[in-house]
Amino acid sequence: MTLFAFLGALGLLIAVHEWGHYRMAVACGVKVETFSIGLGRPLLRWRSRNPYPNQDTEFLICWIPLGGYIKMLEDDAIHATSQNGSMALNKQVLWKRAAIVAAGPLANLLLAVALFSAVGCLGQFESKPILASPRQGSVAESAGLVGGELVLRAGISESSLHPISSMEDLKWWAMQQDFSHDDLLLEVDSAHGLRLLKLSLQGIRTINHSSHEAMAFTAFGLGGAWSAPVIGKTQPGLAADRFGLVRGDLVLRLDGRKVNDAVVLRSLIRAYGGLEQPIPQVWEVQRPGKGLIRLEVTPDQIEENGIRIGRIGAYVGEPPQQVWVQLGLWDGIIRALGRTKEVIGLSLDMIGRLFLGQASFDNVSGPLAMAEFAGQSASLGVSSYLSYLALISLSLAIFNLLPVPVLDGGHLLYYLYEALTGRPPDARWLDVMQRIGFLILVFLMVFSFFNDLVRLGWIN
Repeated sequence: MTLFAFLGALGLLIAVHEWGHYRMAVACGVKVETFSIGLGRPLLRWRSRNPYPNQDTEFLICWIPLGGYIKMLEDDAIHATSQNGSMALNKQVLWKRAAIVAAGPLANLLLAVALFSAVGCLGQFESKPILASPRQGSVAESAGLVGGELVLRAGISESSLHPISSMEDLKWWAMQQDFSHDDLLLEVDSAHGLRLLKLSLQGIRTINHSSHEAMAFTAFGLGGAWSAPVIGKTQPGLAADRFGLVRGDLVLRLDGRKVNDAVVLRSLIRAYGGLEQPIPQVWEVQRPGKGLIRLEVTPDQIEENGIRIGRIGAYVGEPPQQVWVQLGLWDGIIRALGRTKEVIGLSLDMIGRLFLGQASFDNVSGPLAMAEFAGQSASLGVSSYLSYLALISLSLAIFNLLPVPVLDGGHLLYYLYEALTGRPPDARWLDVMQRIGFLILVFLMVFSFFNDLVRLGWIN
């Protein structure tokens, strides 16, 4: 299933990308000689029985599924004739050439919106809007949240409270706020009954309004959905395994402090590991079939971005409770646009952090990771697979718009130079830049492939 899911995803996304270039070229009156999905030797080739006017495109499916291309007519000594010279790409005005290049990424962008919309209309399981423990000293904690509250409605006033169906819905609602009001309201249900809580903005006026809204939302101290502090799979030889923790242990207290959820447990583990000399912690756990058990556990100490933290070598927390969410067509489209905006913002932020040295290039994934995620998402159902396709389609659009020679963004950079100077770049300079761009792409492919091998444990 993994292989078929991966090849299906790759084929669709490449076909849509190249189709964007193709349709814009036809619309701009450029002759397209070849439309290829894949690279290398052709497996299938055909021509349309009803081609567009003055088009006789040869369509190919090739055996290497890691790319695609369209070949357009160029006005040179080999191809140019008095009959079709006006249909050559380099005979077109600048805006037409730029539109043809930009149409590929735009097609992937529109595909992502369509796929996210389809997911909303088909319906899917999402995290139930039960809040995790707030960050200490945060606005959420000051408002009286302790973790475990079910959010029923949210708004900026009592008369504008909006029903919340899932944690994703809550984050989407937060994305739409401009943070210009005095406070935000959450209607929650908990052990203390039904309450309306105010989250004051006075303490977070330093939010950068140009930053991503979802990240700004975390300034309130609100995180993900509530997760029980249960120990998951442990890694052999690391702290959890060495000190007797097993999968399924429900952590009740740590050094006498009540553990409300997985967020609290993870923060305590990290904090203890940051001590000059980590000391044993007394863990009280409820073990299925064994009852209450007390263990002494000393977290392993590691460094992360120059900061010492604790790790126990086990997955902490269980999957949040789920709820089925299905949207109407219009609501699905609106949420899809918001989701697309969110992913683009996060992607650009990550790219910026990578080049500023604030994030590790170890996070860069390659084809093996893509194949693994494709198989996992396909096994979870249609909605999960469509969401995966939408994310990859957006990634492809963003990647192709990077100002790297060979990519669409590189060609747009050439056109920008031509627009500013009134002449195209020198042919020799272009040749050098294209070679550099090709080497950059080869390096990125090899590097990402190596990262995949390390991540999968095939090499150390």
